[in-house]
Amino acid sequence: MVGETHLKKKDNLWILHNDGEYCVGLTQEAQAELGLISFVDLPPVGTKFQQGAPFIEVEAEKAVSEFVSPLSGVISSVNEKLGEGMDSLNGEDEMDAWLVSFKAVSPEEFKQL
Repeated sequence: MVGETHLKKKDNLWILHNDGEYCVGLTQEAQAELGLISFVDLPPVGTKFQQGAPFIEVEAEKAVSEFVSPLSGVISSVNEKLGEGMDSLNGEDEMDAWLVSFKAVSPEEFKQL
């Protein structure tokens, strides 16, 4: 349904579905476990991923963690502000901690999260 929004969480990531795009970010729990985040290795726009495949690496004061893709699809955008600093990933608002957006995702796959 156009304009309908759905939020799910899986493996320390949140996934927000809105109008055909699936935005993925770090949960507050992930941020707390990692500590102060210093670097994120984001995939390029256009990269295809299968659900469960490694897709993002996060470097922080407590650990370097690799996150697996919660969905199968194509990266449609990345949070380019992360190139300027990690403030949004170290902040209070979980929804500011977005990393990438996917397109070409099966709605059924999202429902099964």
